[in-house]
Amino acid sequence: MAFLKSRERTKERFSLLLLDLEEYYFEQHTAYFVITCSKKDRKVRGSLKVCSRSIIFDPDGLTEPIIKIPLRDCQRIQFEERESNPFNDPRPSSIFISCVQLIFIKESNVIAPYRNERGEKRVCFQLEECSKTEDVVQTLLQLHRASCLDKLGDQTAMIAANLQSRLARSSFDKNCFQSVAEKPHMECAVERVTPLVSNPGHICITDQNLYFQPLNGYPEQVIQIKLHGVKRIYKRRHGLRPLGLEVFCSENDFCSDIYLKCYNTADRDEIYYYIATFLENHVTEHTAESYMLQWQRGHLSNYEYLLHLNNLADRSCNDLSQYPVFPWVLEDYSSKQLDLTKPATFRDLSRPVGALNQERLDRLLSRYRGMPDPPFMYGSHYSSPGYVLFYLVRIAPEHMLCVQNGRYDHADRMFNSLGETWKNCLEGATDFKELIPEFYGSDSSFLENKLSLDLGRRQNGSSVGDVVLPLWASDAADFLQKHRTALESHFVSEHLHEWIDLVFGFKQRGSEAVAAHNVFHPLTYEGGIDCDSIQDPDQRIAMLTQILEFGQTPKQLFTSPHPQRITARLHNITHSPSSTSPLSELSLASHSEDSSFEDLTEESRKLVWSNMGNLKLVSSQKIHKEAVTGIAVSRDGSSIFSTSQDSTLKMFSRELTDFQRSVSFSNMALSSCLLLADGQTVVCSSWDNNVYFYSVPFGRRQDTLMGHDDAVSRVCWFDERLYTASWDSTVKVWRCPADSSSNHRRSQFDLLSELEHDAGVNTISLSATGTLLVSGCKDGTVSIWDMSSFSALQQVHCHSGNIHHTAFSPDSRHVLSVGADCCMKVVDVQTGMVISSVKADEEQRCFCWDGSWVLAGGQSGDLLLWDLISNTVTKRIPAHSGAVTTMWMNELCSSVITGGDDRQTKFWKICS
Repeated sequence: MAFLKSRERTKERFSLLLLDLEEYYFEQHTAYFVITCSKKDRKVRGSLKVCSRSIIFDPDGLTEPIIKIPLRDCQRIQFEERESNPFNDPRPSSIFISCVQLIFIKESNVIAPYRNERGEKRVCFQLEECSKTEDVVQTLLQLHRASCLDKLGDQTAMIAANLQSRLARSSFDKNCFQSVAEKPHMECAVERVTPLVSNPGHICITDQNLYFQPLNGYPEQVIQIKLHGVKRIYKRRHGLRPLGLEVFCSENDFCSDIYLKCYNTADRDEIYYYIATFLENHVTEHTAESYMLQWQRGHLSNYEYLLHLNNLADRSCNDLSQYPVFPWVLEDYSSKQLDLTKPATFRDLSRPVGALNQERLDRLLSRYRGMPDPPFMYGSHYSSPGYVLFYLVRIAPEHMLCVQNGRYDHADRMFNSLGETWKNCLEGATDFKELIPEFYGSDSSFLENKLSLDLGRRQNGSSVGDVVLPLWASDAADFLQKHRTALESHFVSEHLHEWIDLVFGFKQRGSEAVAAHNVFHPLTYEGGIDCDSIQDPDQRIAMLTQILEFGQTPKQLFTSPHPQRITARLHNITHSPSSTSPLSELSLASHSEDSSFEDLTEESRKLVWSNMGNLKLVSSQKIHKEAVTGIAVSRDGSSIFSTSQDSTLKMFSRELTDFQRSVSFSNMALSSCLLLADGQTVVCSSWDNNVYFYSVPFGRRQDTLMGHDDAVSRVCWFDERLYTASWDSTVKVWRCPADSSSNHRRSQFDLLSELEHDAGVNTISLSATGTLLVSGCKDGTVSIWDMSSFSALQQVHCHSGNIHHTAFSPDSRHVLSVGADCCMKVVDVQTGMVISSVKADEEQRCFCWDGSWVLAGGQSGDLLLWDLISNTVTKRIPAHSGAVTTMWMNELCSSVITGGDDRQTKFWKICS
């Protein structure tokens, strides 16, 4: 946990949390607190901390309380010179402070609410290094003047000037370098941010390490992070300004190793780009879309995906105003047994917390409709510093005391029970909070009062102790385990995208947010107000404080509907193929109803693709005079057909050694070919605007379809329908009964539909069940069509030039396209969102893929095995001396056939 992790570095009683919010700790001095007694003064040795708004004395003895003196409560700060009268005991130089309040903290070394003593007080401190006493007094007087200014803006400006002066007079101590051979790249003043605390100092980046050296030497002289150990780095908004930078040395931990706030954006960006450049060869930078693809395909758990989205949306465990937000997923906190197979067990993830109770929602809507512009539905947020500490008070009591001016909240308002908290979130007039990651982690200490804190008594007389858990949880560890299981359950996996739409996606703001009853105060949204534009310093600070304390909506990551997770429905097929709806393939893994057979097929596919890097060349043949454009194979694999720009259709044996036939239909190039299911008819498309039917048994052209006004670029066939794509900007759908395929007549081609495009169509492909078609055009547009209504479902401008090839994933959830811009794009069929974009070193001309892995043929002639999850090439196989132009694969037989610009056709075997 973030709070525990940040305290592992020090065992001191003193903490920066003893300071006020937005206060700095400048320097410390070994000193004595002099307590005047009737007989003889008593001296308590300790450390005197000079802070921007207070003086803190931290005694060495654990039984003595820490004493805090707010500078605004000081009436007089006086330096008294050392007394050298030979007739009296020598008296060292002293600091006398007259004040009206003393605050006692950690009395008897117990974390508890602070004790305030009010009234006229006079205290004395004596520094061990007497020569510095007068300088310390001058510093205190200067800070005292700042604290006594009437306007908060003037106070803040004067303290900031003091801080910048200190930073300017100091620099990073290069003696702290781990190696004398290190070469420094840059150094600048920054602040290290931890929950509720900013600690100023200097950062230095070398060719090996990142160093942070606190100005005050607390909690240690220097913090070192090896650049080779960095796994992730994020730019952050801090205080609504682009000044933050967070560095992670772990992959899935939501606690970072350091969070830095720079004083200007240029410094922040230089640090970021230097580290990012260093990591370029070690770490892949992920986008929300790339994480989405991993999650959709089951490579990331729901928990991991939500952590990554929070990170990308500027949520950080070091910033309580932007702490990671997780959903309530359960609704049942009263049953003795938790049944994760019942939908009623779960919360409705399609609605925000404030809209879960219809009666309360009606009241909120009534108020909303009567509000002046801009109206908002909820007066409090689902995530704020107060809510985070509400959950974590048992492990972060000092943070709660810091926020609450040294007090805990009222006992009845504390986090006492899971069931009570959920009920209040459903019914409370101002309670709309979601959860935090700790509820799905493995450390249950935040649910238990292991520190034996005195958190008060409730009205019923009971003490606030451990959190009361649901009856279905035997203890805190059991609760977390079951709660995490619920998060990863089938129901949540099926509906999590709906909650993501509300918090990170297209329902976060605008008309969609209004329709979803998801409208919060305007100040909570990024860009809702520019604090720097407010001229009055006091108003600006007040506005910033209000925004930070109220809560902030995450940065918007998605502007279109978030796709559903694929694996949620893979083994729950309930629809019959005959009742297929336009988007039914989004929930069907396959056309087959035999789930055990499909499981075997899926495993076989995975095995084939896991061995794809072991692709071995079996044989090759050069039987064409120009580039090969299409390949088709008979069902038994005995015959292979290929087309070429040399205008011929060739037929040869599987071993590519026995050339059998050569047919020419016209003097123009043939662009593609396919073999009908009967195995007796080959269909070829041509640049002469025609489609030709060739009878294998009779060895002659059987029929000609003259259906387009320009070259036919690609043909597809499914269930008595022929699909033809053309450079005349259309895709045409023809009905052609299969039982008459041996005796075609032109009149038997019935035009069912003409799909209009804005540019020439280069490629088309059908989904596994033939209900969806994807087309790729010369202008870079990918279109997805519903073949039951012949209507466009999605039109996405993916590429900046020609699209060479498009194809559905085996589950028909995604479409992959490759183009002349050297990019590979994955489009989600349901939402039309580009969820992955890979920039290759060369054009990819054709490919086969399983949804995660891609075997692509490149312009250089190599075959490249791509891992779309990591966006990397895992294998490069030399294949052709020119571009790979076409590819055929049979996963069942572990076979691949490729054709190229070099006129060669090559047969490959996938070896295990």
